[in-house]
Amino acid sequence: LVCSKQESNNQSNININKIKAIIQVIQSIPCKTKMEKVIVVYGGELANDVAQQLLSKKPSNLSGIDISLINASERPKKLLDNGKDTIICFVIQTIENANPTEDGGACMRFFKRKTHPEDLLSEKFSFAVMGLGDSNLLLDRQTTTAKDCNQCAQELDARLKALGGKCIHPLGIADERHGLEEVEPWIDSFWTNECFKK
Repeated sequence: LVCSKQESNNQSNININKIKAIIQVIQSIPCKTKMEKVIVVYGGELANDVAQQLLSKKPSNLSGIDISLINASERPKKLLDNGKDTIICFVIQTIENANPTEDGGACMRFFKRKTHPEDLLSEKFSFAVMGLGDSNLLLDRQTTTAKDCNQCAQELDARLKALGGKCIHPLGIADERHGLEEVEPWIDSFWTNECFKK
């Protein structure tokens, strides 16, 4: 058990280091539009907690950026009204059997519609996705990582890109079994994104 716990901690450190490396690459890409608004769309109670954390950690030097929180079930089509000066940060929770929460499901179903054109988001908002899961729900597996319990966030991130969306921050995935330790560094790096430095 001690060995297993140590391996788990090593894996977490490796994952966090990978995330930091990816963040540096993405943040080196110039952001051409001045961001004026951040909308945090959350799906699930745990996602709401993380959304509140994202809100509370907004740096004081970004007072000109409006930030609002929206439940993922609230008419996801309305999100398409947001243009290039907006970042929508999706905080999506995966529960049993790789399903989204009831709230998150409405947003997932909307963006996964096959009738959407491939350029649906090409002139719309930029986005970032933070995924929350719990590998304790995967009792049939001997070894698990945050990736194994965050299918909904991974699917949404891939789908938004496929619809022409501009991702301004790497996909974040966190595991409740490990105390969601990936959340805080992801939030900190989100607020240091180049798009906020215009």
